Amino acid sequence: MRNKAAPHIDFEELTGLLGKIVPSNLDMVYERKGKFLVGEWKRVGEKLSIGQEILLKALASKPDFEVIIINGDTDDGMKVGVFWKLNNMERVIEVGKGLDQLKDYIVDWYIRADEGI
Repeated sequence: MRNKAAPHIDFEELTGLLGKIVPSNLDMVYERKGKFLVGEWKRVGEKLSIGQEILLKALASKPDFEVIIINGDTDDGMKVGVFWKLNNMERVIEVGKGLDQLKDYIVDWYIRADEGI
C-alpha cells in the first residue's frame, strides 16, 4: 500500500448477513485477456484465514486464475520473501524469492496470458 495511513475495509456492518460468511479482500489482482493473477500478501508468521484459504483455493481451481501467496509487506517499501503458487490440486509450490523474482514472475505470467497460454 502506498499510503500507510490508508484505512483498511471494515466489514463489521456485513458480519452475520450471510451467517458465518464474511467478505474477503484480495491484495493484488492483474487481468490480461481474461486471465487473472491473484496475489495474497502475508507478513512473516501471518496465516491465511479459513475464509481466505477457501476463496484462494477456489480461484486456483479455475483454469484462467493463477494464485500466489507472497511472504512480505509494503510497510516501508516493498519487501518480498518467498512466494508460492497455489495449484489446482490445492498444493503450494515455492516459485520464487525476493522482489526481483516476483517482478520476473509477474512479467512471465503477463506474457503467457497475452499469448493465451
